[in-house]
Amino acid sequence: MIRSRFGYTLLLYALLPLVLLRLVWRARRQPAYLRYIPERFGFYRQQATRPLVWLHAVSVGETRAVAPLITALQDRYPGHQILLTHMTPTGRETGEAIFGTDVLRCYLPYDYPGAVARFLEYFKPKAGVLMETEIWANLIHGCSQRQIPLYLVNARLSEKSFARYRRFAVLARKSLGELSAVAAQTRDDAGRLSELGAANVTVAGNIKFDIVPPAAQLELGRVWRTGYGEGRPVLLAASTRDGEEDMLLDALEQLAVPSLLTVVVPRHPQRFDQVAALMARRGICFQRRSSEAAIAAETRVLLGDSMGEMFAYYAACDVAFIGGSLLPYGGQNLIEACAAGKPVLVGPHTYNFSEATELAIAAGAAIRVRDIGELTQVVRRLLMDRAEVTRMAGAALAFSRAHQGATQRVLELLRF
Repeated sequence: MIRSRFGYTLLLYALLPLVLLRLVWRARRQPAYLRYIPERFGFYRQQATRPLVWLHAVSVGETRAVAPLITALQDRYPGHQILLTHMTPTGRETGEAIFGTDVLRCYLPYDYPGAVARFLEYFKPKAGVLMETEIWANLIHGCSQRQIPLYLVNARLSEKSFARYRRFAVLARKSLGELSAVAAQTRDDAGRLSELGAANVTVAGNIKFDIVPPAAQLELGRVWRTGYGEGRPVLLAASTRDGEEDMLLDALEQLAVPSLLTVVVPRHPQRFDQVAALMARRGICFQRRSSEAAIAAETRVLLGDSMGEMFAYYAACDVAFIGGSLLPYGGQNLIEACAAGKPVLVGPHTYNFSEATELAIAAGAAIRVRDIGELTQVVRRLLMDRAEVTRMAGAALAFSRAHQGATQRVLELLRF
């Protein structure tokens, strides 16, 4: 059992060969993992020209979620520069798509003491913000040593993650105790984090509710919808995970909804070609969004193989199923679909977004299905009942707006 940072660090060094092998392995599907490798060990070329505030968003979901906070920080501290760090190429690409050159971006180094020291000494941030569940012992300690305020915001900790961290209770307590403050999404998250050792924990809500659908993407979605064909019903399967596409394609055979177009957007871009090959093997008439071709009347499935257009996909659909929930992946974020005013369907596995999901269901904005068979039945019913779709769409917008305000509460917590 690891009880100290020293033991934790020794383990990290022992695992270094596996860390490098994992990069190479991931690069087989996503070659971008082999770019910017020096950054993962604390060597950088980006230059900050103003005092710098650093925010860390691991991948796509966290990067989209942090957007309202970055905008608020830029408004409140116009003399500061924002550095956005990631761990995945898709997160980095999403950051570039959303923010362009308005922020600096790089990879956060692996949690080796030397790499962390190089990162902090090079950028010298005035403050740091970690999104959601990022507890890196050496990084937190390095900030504490240099008196850099470090905050964990939009923090969530599922029962599953809580049980895992409790196996390293002493180390977790020391690390969490060095944070300046924690802004948890829910009371349950706050309770679990406090039990692990976090001090100064507040419940701020979920920043993801403060995301405003970009007008340009909503307009793009309206253009797409016109191109899909007049009166054609559209089902969106958003952020699907491995194994779910097979289930959904089986379900299409049972739906029997005239002229239905199903839009499938895999969660991970490295799987775009895999899903395309799956549909080709099944003999399904499909097109790829990246082809930019007009949607033919005989096309049954559109493969959403593009980045940074999720709100456009929502704007162009009638009903949105949120992936990662039919199989035990824990679900994906349903808040963006609600913010776009779309009825939401989820499967049984939503522990990553448990409270938001339950609140959406209670508000009449979402429906939970037990399995693929029930999903088929509910989709058919909704697509044949325009009044119910309209009612759920209104409930989704009301639900989204009722839970806004977390960004402002987090902003008031930050001190630098």
